[in-house]
Amino acid sequence: MSFDHATLELLRQNHPAWRLLRADHAALIASFLHRVFVVPNLRAVAQADLAEALEDELFALRERLGPEAYPKPALHYLDDWAAPDKGWLRKFYRQGTDEPQFDLTPSTEKAIAWLGTLGERSFVGTESRLLTLFELLRQISQGTETDPQTRLAELHSRRDEIDAQIASVLSGEASVLDDTAVRDRFQQFLQLARELLSDFREVEHNLRQLDRRVRERIALWQGGKGALVEDIIGERDAIADSDQGRSFRAFWGFLMSSRRQEEFSALLEHTLSLPAVEALKPEGRLRRVHYDWLEAGEHTQRTVAELSRQLRRFLDDQAWLENRRIMDIPHSIEARALALRDSALPDTVMQIADPASDIELPMERPLHAPALRPRIVAEVLAAGDDDVDAAALYAQVVVDKARLSRHVRQALQDRAQVTLCELVRQQPLQQGLAELVAYLQLGDDTFKVAVDESVDERVDWQGVGADGQACLRQARLPRVIFVR
Repeated sequence: MSFDHATLELLRQNHPAWRLLRADHAALIASFLHRVFVVPNLRAVAQADLAEALEDELFALRERLGPEAYPKPALHYLDDWAAPDKGWLRKFYRQGTDEPQFDLTPSTEKAIAWLGTLGERSFVGTESRLLTLFELLRQISQGTETDPQTRLAELHSRRDEIDAQIASVLSGEASVLDDTAVRDRFQQFLQLARELLSDFREVEHNLRQLDRRVRERIALWQGGKGALVEDIIGERDAIADSDQGRSFRAFWGFLMSSRRQEEFSALLEHTLSLPAVEALKPEGRLRRVHYDWLEAGEHTQRTVAELSRQLRRFLDDQAWLENRRIMDIPHSIEARALALRDSALPDTVMQIADPASDIELPMERPLHAPALRPRIVAEVLAAGDDDVDAAALYAQVVVDKARLSRHVRQALQDRAQVTLCELVRQQPLQQGLAELVAYLQLGDDTFKVAVDESVDERVDWQGVGADGQACLRQARLPRVIFVR
């Protein structure tokens, strides 16, 4: 970005983050939005819940500052903050609900993050940042090196360093990080973790802008379907193939790996148990920061899915309009014919082009195909008096989903996530495939379901064969993970 006077003046007048810092109630806006959205990592809050929380905040401030401090009602402040000339909140409606929802805009989160850097820090770490810079430069250099000898020399050098560290550990002279180095690296981790959550909101905002442009183009489009679909798909592919899109796909694939999640959880638990880190008193929510990343990534994925739904709805509407036009053509011909039925015929009723002969080549004529004659057997159905056991009509399989949900919640009491294969091993399937399908439909406020398409798992259960004998049945499906 250019730091000339004209650019900065334009930002001062139009950028929402700068307008927030200049607002009269900036302290109220930043503190309230940070407490409601940033700290718990919420992506959408209903209008009633947000207005109630703001009303409590205003009541506490009026008690301390006087009744004239913030005289307006909470809902008025929320609508003002979501106005286009402010742009600090995004007001929208979720699919299937008529209650407004609110979410932070990326500009507001940037302003709040910048305010967090203004406070004095008792400890400013520089070693971890320098090591991070060196490591990034080393990755760039090694990743772009095309000479095999140079890459081999670098790998041998790293192997020698690892061998020296192994020898040092075996001799009992292993070096460990002191408390200062631990605090330095932990603060760097906290900063990167917060910035990553902010980046998710900005990625989602960019995809939402694409969704808005798609809706506007569909509403104003007058051409054919093919040209619009090609245009929209091209723009979506351009975003997906951009540096931001490729980086997000790589991050999402890394985050969806259960092995990586378990490794990250173990490293995080070990780090938070260190005395030097406990002295810093980190937030308790930090233990599940990777699940916050996962939830933020799901919001971004849902925005991408909304693009596909918009395109599908447009194609369905266009097909319906074209079919209607085809039916309107013969209806209009019939209406004109009825209008001319009782009127005198003009001199010229119809004009046709000059007559021409139709030429049919012998090889273009189809061969004779005899018509199929159905054989109908005339049988008279006689009413019988046999007794039929109707118990089979009532012996239907009913799966108790509440029992399955209790089993999942019990398994998640002592762990952060559990796979479907582990649940079945703990409590085998009693109703076969119907119970397995019921597991895939579960989901409530206490746990969520994620699917890892890269790993397949096999689920076994005891069934009954056609001969009535017990047999082993198997099903192979992608790994299903229940996350607390």
